[in-house]
Amino acid sequence: MPYRVLVVQPAFSANAYIAHARSLDWDVVVASYEAEGRRVAESVRSAATEMIMTDTNSGDVLEAAVVQSHQRNAIHAVVAGGEYYVPAAARLSARLGLPGLAGTAVDQVRHKARMLEAVAAAGLHVPRFTVVRELAELDAACAYVGFPAVIKPVDSGGSVHVSRVDSFEEARRAVSAIHAEEGLEFDRPLTADVMVEQYVAGTEYSADGYVSSGEVTVVAVTRKLLGPEPRFLELGHLTPAPLDEAVRHELASYAVDVVKAVGITTGPFHCELRLSEGRPVLIEVAARLPGGKITELMEMVTGLRLPGKVLADITGADPRSAAAHGEPVAKATGIRFLTAGGAGSYARLEGWDELTSEPWVVGGHVLIEPGAGIKTDETDYSCRIAAVVFTADSPEEALERWSEIGDRVRVVST
Repeated sequence: MPYRVLVVQPAFSANAYIAHARSLDWDVVVASYEAEGRRVAESVRSAATEMIMTDTNSGDVLEAAVVQSHQRNAIHAVVAGGEYYVPAAARLSARLGLPGLAGTAVDQVRHKARMLEAVAAAGLHVPRFTVVRELAELDAACAYVGFPAVIKPVDSGGSVHVSRVDSFEEARRAVSAIHAEEGLEFDRPLTADVMVEQYVAGTEYSADGYVSSGEVTVVAVTRKLLGPEPRFLELGHLTPAPLDEAVRHELASYAVDVVKAVGITTGPFHCELRLSEGRPVLIEVAARLPGGKITELMEMVTGLRLPGKVLADITGADPRSAAAHGEPVAKATGIRFLTAGGAGSYARLEGWDELTSEPWVVGGHVLIEPGAGIKTDETDYSCRIAAVVFTADSPEEALERWSEIGDRVRVVST
């Protein structure tokens, strides 16, 4: 049976839903505003069997357009095209009578304070935190949380405006920057509510997987490699993480409990945590596919095609016919992101061609072309200029190769 899948405002890793569904000869409906900051890639437009051009940030307008399409030709699955469209996908799933997240789960995965409240209520360890709206509330919040602390918007993503602060003055500057931000993510302004959260020292990981019939499955635990603080720019991922089995099991078990605590009952999850003083501590959890090509890294190591598994579960298709499972092709994988080191642009990547011709390099991707403008503060994913996906014979070798890539490629500034 050919199924019909709706993807709401797809971007980044969610484009994998479209590629996978089309590989099965399923129909793909894409809902996109197709103006301003909400345009899909040309590859998405050409792959879609139907484009619904509507305001994806307006719940009522989007719902009316989707219902109209559904009445013409039934939609069998609705998935979010990214972090900001998890609520829309849940609402549409409920409207069409399809499996999806409950409203309480949506509130808890999209609002970082409610997320930590739910996890703490389940008896799991989380950092101290509070929320401020006005600068006048900030000193008391910092006194409660203590320094060092982390400042972040309550409902953003991609490390946007996330920073470590070590004093009241730094905290005021960080909150003022959030309140003054005029840039938009998918045409959405940042909210005035800001998290003040206890800083958690330790190595960062993600536990990624899916929930099917109420059962939580962690597919892989990934090591996250970050840039220098006070920012938390992700510069790479290693799957599986170089860990002994007991620690891996502890991280995965904690993530399972987190997913249950926030109420994710179906679909994918991406749980970020740190191993601090020998125990896992939640950073945040999302009800979407992981970004940074972690989905592809997991597939290479485990054989599981997470987009295919999610679509099979929602539609009720046989996972085998939905090609949710393949064969592993590597023992370990990784990705290294490159930046311009704070320069406003760059001229070339010296050593790039030699590196990307290595047999262990799966692919090299230039994300920002030479000569184009680059944000100089290196605060979030938009500062990454290139990425290298690679394989290795062990997680330890993958870490060595991640370092080697940084050593071999030199970003030559203009």
